[in-house]
Amino acid sequence: MATNKFFANNSVRHYDFDPDSTAPTDVAWVDMSQFELFAFSFLRTVGTSDTVIKVLANPASDGSGTDVEILSFTNTELGDPDGPFDQVFRECRAEEIAYAAGVAGVSGVRYVSVNIAFGTNSDEAIVTYIRSGARQAFDGLTADVIG
Repeated sequence: MATNKFFANNSVRHYDFDPDSTAPTDVAWVDMSQFELFAFSFLRTVGTSDTVIKVLANPASDGSGTDVEILSFTNTELGDPDGPFDQVFRECRAEEIAYAAGVAGVSGVRYVSVNIAFGTNSDEAIVTYIRSGARQAFDGLTADVIG
């Protein structure tokens, strides 16, 4: 039995997101095959531009396959996170991902990524992924240190 309860049942990872672009950009692709829930937080660190955030799923671990859009939010729908340290939290279940993939006719979908488009190329954010409901708990599911 794991001594860590939260970190042995959930995978948590922060990503520094500075795409230097206004093009929609994937933050990071993660495997959802062993989890029930995907949640993310968006913390704007630099900039004030409009933002579009999507959650995409894909059968390829690097996102090179066919994208399936799971969630999509405009700046207004996000509550206008248009200033430094404004934060947004969203989540979706593995069942929603599987359903959307089935409707889209894309099989083998198991990887997800947050995809962000900023209004200017100087905006930046910290994006945190939380994969929850691990099928099997184990120490180290969330690393103690990532350097």
